[in-house]
Amino acid sequence: MPSYQTPLDDMRYLLHEVFNASEHWQQLPAFAHCNQELADTVLEQAAKITGELIAPLNRPGDEQGVRLDNGQVLTPDGFRQAFATWAANGWVGLGGNPDYQGQGMPKMLTTLVEEMLNSASCSFSLYSILTAGAALAIDAHAEETLKQAYLPKLYSGEWAAAMALTEAHAGTDLGLLRSRAEPQADGSYRISGSKIFITGGDHDLTDNIVHLVLARLPDAPAGVKGISMFLVPKFLPDADGRCGTRNGFSCGALEAKMGIHASSTCVMHYDGATGWLVGEPHKGLAAMFTMMNYERLSVGIQGLGLAQLSYQGAAEYARERLQSRAPGSDGQGPADPIIRHGDVRRMLMTQKALVEAGRAFAVYTGLQLDIAKGSQGQAARQADAMVALLTPLAKAFLTDMAFDICVLGQQVYGGHGYIREHGMEQLVRDARITQIYEGTNGIQAMDLLARKVLGSNGDLLRPYLAEMQAFADSIGNDSRLRPFADGLTQAANTLEQLTRAVFANRDQPHFVGTAACDYLHVTGYTSFAYMWAKMAAVSCQQAGAFHDGKLKTGLFFMQRILPRIHALAAAIVQGADATMALDEEQF
Repeated sequence: MPSYQTPLDDMRYLLHEVFNASEHWQQLPAFAHCNQELADTVLEQAAKITGELIAPLNRPGDEQGVRLDNGQVLTPDGFRQAFATWAANGWVGLGGNPDYQGQGMPKMLTTLVEEMLNSASCSFSLYSILTAGAALAIDAHAEETLKQAYLPKLYSGEWAAAMALTEAHAGTDLGLLRSRAEPQADGSYRISGSKIFITGGDHDLTDNIVHLVLARLPDAPAGVKGISMFLVPKFLPDADGRCGTRNGFSCGALEAKMGIHASSTCVMHYDGATGWLVGEPHKGLAAMFTMMNYERLSVGIQGLGLAQLSYQGAAEYARERLQSRAPGSDGQGPADPIIRHGDVRRMLMTQKALVEAGRAFAVYTGLQLDIAKGSQGQAARQADAMVALLTPLAKAFLTDMAFDICVLGQQVYGGHGYIREHGMEQLVRDARITQIYEGTNGIQAMDLLARKVLGSNGDLLRPYLAEMQAFADSIGNDSRLRPFADGLTQAANTLEQLTRAVFANRDQPHFVGTAACDYLHVTGYTSFAYMWAKMAAVSCQQAGAFHDGKLKTGLFFMQRILPRIHALAAAIVQGADATMALDEEQF
């Protein structure tokens, strides 16, 4: 497994030079306590604990995996102690509501901490990130008594959380779920049903695990309009808030998975378990989406963390591995490092350009979330709209690119990348799930195109395109930035023209469905071009190897990666006929 080195310089560069985070935070009362000095301290401490405590557990955790022993799910050696240390230092509640003992840090900052945690061990990260996401949903929708009872325990990491949506017959189509909730005289509910693919559904890291379960009330209407959300703890708290009676649910099995072996993915059975309604009856899906949208960005960051680790490993290996003579070789030594060969450079530069743009895009999305949370009126509404547009993009494009990056990292190693000893194949396996869970990337693409772009009549996309074009115009007079300004302008124009073509063909059967994934990728590459233009505008004003490297990497993106959008756009406008031409019997 590559040795993880936190890219602190790059993270500080994005926060303080590219996005001027402190200026934004000072204008938002909820984050006015956060400044550059505090942010740097958080980053440095997070780098220390993820690098020294958690990263060494990554490969052994994958090798050992989780296991079900006499009804109890056990995590790999070292996980329980590491989670206790992680929680005791306040990291689970880093972005939590201070009213309930969270630390209230801005999303721009917690995004970078999440990336570190995922690079160190994405399996470990899931236990913490799901707990933070569940706390967000409880904070937004639960009654005050539930908030007081559960949020401090979740933010402290004393208790963990999981979300229970999927059933064997109801994956993406949650309207088909059958789990039931029977009201009781004391105001509680008895929850019955089975769920699959429940990440962190059971484990030994914490004393209690709080499940957010989707189920139907007896009078529930059919479909998604009849789903309610319930808080169902593994142990019912006693009068003093301590774990009391064991609740009526259990882990029936652990899923045998391709990757993330150290993360418990459970089949859960609820047998009249006691729970409490969160939010309004029949409005559970909307409440759960508070958590799901948080988790979708977090899954994108999970992919980013894996991609960063793959790039680091590939770059280190390429500097050390000697093979053959490169063009222009000085002939010294038995052979040249493979980093001098053009095809290896192509792979490394692709990794580097996509990872660094992805990190910038994640921080930019975090900025929108901070503005939406910390401001009011028109500013909040505009940021909310931007978040709605960017969320499916952050989940799907970041993870699609992450898988490609991890495959490239494995390829740099050649045959050694296929051997478990070096850890690169684990990154490929772990990254693959990020394209699937929390809504497959195909679903995210349909969300972006059908719901966010077409569903808003273009109102969500239009301000984003205008923002990109305005930025391109603002840097276009600087000759050093002309490639970035021109590239961004051309990409934004391509996306705008492609969107018009989609609107013109939206009534054709299957046009939107067959176009959605390619459309998301066009939008993603265009967004990355915007990020590189923003980074170039800062780095061209600075001297030194770091900023010079930024400009060279950004130029590679503009010249060698961004042109992919033209092939994607050309494919979309061909329509759906070729995709749908075969009869079902011909497959």
